[in-house]
Amino acid sequence: MKNILSATEASALLNLLKTRFEKNMKRHLGTSWAEVHARLEAQPGKLWSLQQMEETGGEPDVVGQDPQTGEFLFYDCAAESPKGRRSLCYDQQALDERKEFKPADSAVEVAAAMGIEMLNEAQYRQLQQFGPFDTKTSSWIHTPEPIRKLGGAIFGDYRYGQVFVYHNGASSYYAARGFRGMLRV
Repeated sequence: MKNILSATEASALLNLLKTRFEKNMKRHLGTSWAEVHARLEAQPGKLWSLQQMEETGGEPDVVGQDPQTGEFLFYDCAAESPKGRRSLCYDQQALDERKEFKPADSAVEVAAAMGIEMLNEAQYRQLQQFGPFDTKTSSWIHTPEPIRKLGGAIFGDYRYGQVFVYHNGASSYYAARGFRGMLRV
């Protein structure tokens, strides 16, 4: 079946996630691995998305729980923007508008193919409470439609002891800019 891990792959990923979960308890105080594990086993498609996050260097971990839905929130917690998701422009429109030196893909399209959401600005700032993250890289952030309509996109990083959110043309791309994702389980 497409987007489902084999039993061996699922077991290896669950062990990796459990180890990361236990090493970083400050990210998910009050949450038990047993609860997370049960939810993951009940939704094998989510394991596939987490494997995609892992394979591209995201180091996903639980950072909280949605108070409305009860879903556990996995964010990319790698120290720097995931290496396997860099050198991407913002979205398909930006990629289509590039005349020369097009990147391989766009952040929005890659996130969708992985079955994850890009972090928005509030989520990016929440992640930084466990950081610092992106001290040498930057990450595209889900951009509000009014900014995107004008051709821009936003990204964030951590410099000088502060989280910064900037703007750039959506068609730009850099070797040190990727994107961070989130998965609801």
